[in-house]
Amino acid sequence: MNDISNDAFFAGVPVFTDFEDVTNTGNYRPLPDGWILALADIVGSTQAIEGGRYKDVNMAGASVISAVLNAVEKGDYPFVFGGDGALIALPGSLEDVAREALAAVQVWVEEDLQLTLRIAVVPLQDIRVQGLDVRVARYAASPFVTYAMFAGGGTSWAERQMKADSYGVDRAPTGTRPDLAGLSCRWNPIEARNGKIVSIIAIPGEAGSGPQFQQLVGQIVAISAELNRASHPVPVEGPKLAFSLAGINREAMAVAPKGRRFLRKLGIIAQTGLAYVLMRFSLSLGSFDADDYRRDLAGNSDFRKFDDGLKMTIDVDEAHLRRIEILLEEAQEKGITRYGLHRQDSALMTCFVPTPLAQDHIHFIDGASGGYAVAASQITHKKLSATSITP
Repeated sequence: MNDISNDAFFAGVPVFTDFEDVTNTGNYRPLPDGWILALADIVGSTQAIEGGRYKDVNMAGASVISAVLNAVEKGDYPFVFGGDGALIALPGSLEDVAREALAAVQVWVEEDLQLTLRIAVVPLQDIRVQGLDVRVARYAASPFVTYAMFAGGGTSWAERQMKADSYGVDRAPTGTRPDLAGLSCRWNPIEARNGKIVSIIAIPGEAGSGPQFQQLVGQIVAISAELNRASHPVPVEGPKLAFSLAGINREAMAVAPKGRRFLRKLGIIAQTGLAYVLMRFSLSLGSFDADDYRRDLAGNSDFRKFDDGLKMTIDVDEAHLRRIEILLEEAQEKGITRYGLHRQDSALMTCFVPTPLAQDHIHFIDGASGGYAVAASQITHKKLSATSITP
């Protein structure tokens, strides 16, 4: 398959608009031969979580997507955000570019965030040798943004190989910086309105790789859909108008080197102040419409996804949550699934906004007090402690 068809692959994957169809195998297409998976996660993120630094962990995970997409000139390639890590599928012709971007973001995360980022590049052909595959679907979260869903077992295998220190990437020189233009985390945590913000991960168990697991996912999605806007944790009008100074500091750190951050921070504060006024009074400035932006911000958020398993960060009341828990508990007892579920009071939003004047800005959602990282630790039965590491 040539590079032209490779570049057009994801754009040619049929789009589905009802998340309930995420288990429909007809929506998925196998990645073309010769592709790679570029992936990363934070080592030891539990210590950062216990220290109240989960926003830094989220920032590091989202920076992987920002760095790689910027390096490949924002091409239309499938990716998924996992809270403390991320994965992007790319044509093999972009492997060297992906390696450079991963290595650069690894150094930045270590030097500026004081976290350790584990990185790897896994060839698709090695996954298929294992009898697994990487199949991709395209879900339209809104009219302006689609997110990739992954199935076939290949991404989970690749993640295990990365954690076993296979398929590593050579380290970049000290001081190397990735291109993180568009990465921001200016919003304060978003409080639950229905009851609790719940991060859920459900993966197939020993007996759950087929229709039984698909049925379970469908049931969970259907229960969450009974609440307003399918338990979306972000209000339809967007988050409350409260911006995070710590988030502004992180953004300045991401987009400007030391020595130039003060001026960059002043610029971000000025932009944030202007945005606050426009949104507070529902004003427009040129082609920027504050009300449209806030609605798009909510609609474009990735609070539900499928990556060899269901991942959701939803806003639910106790009654609906208990129904979901009962389903998960019964399915786990039957070997259909293994799951983790973590309650918290608020959600976090980390954003990739190449330009606020376009409507395709991307917003990653996770729980504000451990989120997917804590849910994943429950699956592996690793307790969160100062001596444990991210599963």
